[in-house]
Amino acid sequence: MNNADTAGRTLHQRTDTPEQRHDVLVIGGGNAALCAAISARRSGATVLVLEAAPRFYRGGNTRHTRNMRCAHDSATETLSGPYTEDEFWEDLKRVTQGHTDEELARHMIAQSKEMLTWIVDQGVRFQPSLGGTLSLGRTNSFFLGGGRAMLNALYATAERLGVEIRYDAEVVGLEIENGMFLSATVKEAHGTSQVRAGALVAASGGFEANIDWLKLGWGEIAGNFLIRGTPYNRGTILRILIDNHIQQIGDVTQCHAVAIDARAPKFDGGIITRLDCVIYGIVVNKNCERFYDEGEDIWPKRYAIWGRLVAAQPDQIAYIIFDARSLELFMPSLFPPIKGASIAELAGQLGLDPERLAATVATFNDAVQPGTFDPDNYDNCATAGLNPPKTHWARKIEQGPFYAYPVRPGITFTYLGVKVNKDARMIMTDRKPAVNMFAAGEIMAGNVLGQGYAAGIGMTIGSVFGRAAGQGAAKYARN
Repeated sequence: MNNADTAGRTLHQRTDTPEQRHDVLVIGGGNAALCAAISARRSGATVLVLEAAPRFYRGGNTRHTRNMRCAHDSATETLSGPYTEDEFWEDLKRVTQGHTDEELARHMIAQSKEMLTWIVDQGVRFQPSLGGTLSLGRTNSFFLGGGRAMLNALYATAERLGVEIRYDAEVVGLEIENGMFLSATVKEAHGTSQVRAGALVAASGGFEANIDWLKLGWGEIAGNFLIRGTPYNRGTILRILIDNHIQQIGDVTQCHAVAIDARAPKFDGGIITRLDCVIYGIVVNKNCERFYDEGEDIWPKRYAIWGRLVAAQPDQIAYIIFDARSLELFMPSLFPPIKGASIAELAGQLGLDPERLAATVATFNDAVQPGTFDPDNYDNCATAGLNPPKTHWARKIEQGPFYAYPVRPGITFTYLGVKVNKDARMIMTDRKPAVNMFAAGEIMAGNVLGQGYAAGIGMTIGSVFGRAAGQGAAKYARN
């Protein structure tokens, strides 16, 4: 039956049997998984989504997102100006320093143009463009209500179309023969069962919540990392796929890592623990030493380098120091800043050496050159004779009270994953495409993101390759 709406009314009811059969099995419950499930269903396939998390925590890291980066040729109701494919590519090339599959990346960028319309057709709504320190009003579309509202819209559409969704359903095994998926072993409260399907879409995220796996690349310092994303992304499916001769791509140490409030919870702190104030102050380590140019670039283009920078510091902790003039220039964190009437008092609150912090601030202040401060754009406020320099937004830290945020590396998602082609079909270790296995989202993000990050691109990867994976899986299964 090709009419998905009609078919859905008969397919939505679940029947518990020792073994079940669907056209397409989607593993995961976030943006990429739902885009795959919806596109497969709209292509006429019967679809089962298995989400390891409980219903309340469904959606993986998508719950914490705010926006999506897509190319577009002109301003819209929700975007303040054009963002060409070439500009998108240059931004991606800059943040990855060329560590990306250019053919796949350019394909994703070209396809992203359609996503602004396609995702709206699935019930997602965008809000008017934002100003302020994010500087993303032209490049990124912000979800009305944030990531959870976006997810709820996709789930509502999937359910209306007849996609079957099961929560607390962890896939613990895959039966694969010669590049062909045959069945999955699913663990649920009532026990385990086998699910067979004509095609598989793996959209189950990375392994950032698996601290032991992170330690394989980072060493013991990974124990000090905070996981700002879901605790359910443990890399189980990724490991099974790699063990079944799917080609691996990426580096175990490469990930979307940002500086987040050190007071955040170990897992699932989300977007509200991120700090956007680095460019308005200085960042010092526990020895009161600056270690990088805080004003190198516009924040959304460079914010994702700070997780790795902090990870390289003693005890994986650092402190953002700024004064009263900068307090309201950025989105506040979930936690209030630590406050001191003087730099010495602030140092005491942070457990830092007051004399050393005061000396670092004084040295910075002496190096600041005259300029015109512009909080929203590149300006000519810089330091001279300072190493490392601060190349933009350099103002003396002199107007009390003084403030600080302690920060640690916050891991959002990992880039080690499975290799895919433009159709989102997995590639085997013998370089041949898998027969009926597709991947989308974080589990294959390393194809595009060899390193670095640009705001909103994770959602682009998930949406573009999710839709392609669903269409490809449905086509194979129905033929």
